[in-house]
Amino acid sequence: MNDNARADLGKLVLRLALGVLILLHGIAKLKGGLAGIVGMVEAQGLPGFVGYGVLIGEVLAPVLVILGLYARIGSLLIAANMLVALALVHMGQFGQLNEQGGWALELQGMYLATAVAIALLGPGTYSINRK
Repeated sequence: MNDNARADLGKLVLRLALGVLILLHGIAKLKGGLAGIVGMVEAQGLPGFVGYGVLIGEVLAPVLVILGLYARIGSLLIAANMLVALALVHMGQFGQLNEQGGWALELQGMYLATAVAIALLGPGTYSINRK
């Protein structure tokens, strides 16, 4: 396997990991409703409909990333979604460690970093856009 094929396979692994894991969060919100998200958004003084934007970041964007169809845009939408989640939900946890000594926000940080990496790297050959 040549270097380009390995790089494209690595991009596919990143896309699938991020896309599937974020999509699971979106599916849970579709099943459980968005009342909690809308309430958090309204508590910050924003209109409630803004909370429905989570469906873009956790349903539409991961599907784009998984398929490699406008994956850069999808990954930027996921990154934006993570930044909003960090600001609304996790602001007080930035300097905290978890029980194992790791950063309390390591999962959110990994989602954000992976989304940025995909935006920078592109989807690779194993994608609908094939770039």
